[in-house]
Amino acid sequence: MKGLKGYTPLSLIEWSGKMTAILFLGKCNFRCPWCHNRDLVLNPDEFPDLKFDEILADLEERKQWIDAVEITGGEPTIYPELEKISEKIKKCDFLVKLDTNGTNPDVVQKLLDKKLVDYVAMDIKNHLEKYSEASGVKANIEAIQKSIKQIMDSGIDYEFRTTVVPGIHAKKDIEKIGMLLKGTKRFYIQNFVAKNTVDPKLEGHRSFTETEMEEFKKILNKYIDEVHIR
Repeated sequence: MKGLKGYTPLSLIEWSGKMTAILFLGKCNFRCPWCHNRDLVLNPDEFPDLKFDEILADLEERKQWIDAVEITGGEPTIYPELEKISEKIKKCDFLVKLDTNGTNPDVVQKLLDKKLVDYVAMDIKNHLEKYSEASGVKANIEAIQKSIKQIMDSGIDYEFRTTVVPGIHAKKDIEKIGMLLKGTKRFYIQNFVAKNTVDPKLEGHRSFTETEMEEFKKILNKYIDEVHIR
């Protein structure tokens, strides 16, 4: 299948309590400077396309050990075949987790309406005033806002998450992110890992300390009950 660039047969950390396989789709419509999937985002054609039917057959063989399949990227919602992928996975009785940057709420809504997704994880790049700066492109803020509301109102399980980077995120930004997501079910704050970044200037850049991450968590807890540090 064109665009299917990676496959992890099993992960225990992607979905709490679920044994999850991961499909990686190349290409993304964002250029977040800290993204650690640089080659997958910038040069996806350098990777061979994997055969989805072969992966599906492998999943079927290991069905007793797999609960779910995560579709990630890149950005999955820019792929016309996303619905077909989700449909085939669901027909095999696996749960589907979708990772998205929230730029295509209509695509996600179609999956929700057809019950082709069971869990949505949306990346929040920053608060709305700094979204374009953080995403590396001119972001469609209306689409981001629509996606946030859509996911919160979806009736399925979900999470929002933000990767924080010194120099890009500060306490005042974390406060505004908390306000943006007030009342949401679950939020993960993820520390930046300085390797294989889209912006090479961030290679070797420092991450936040454990103390700083705990301070961010306290700020977010004013608006969101369940906050975790990754």
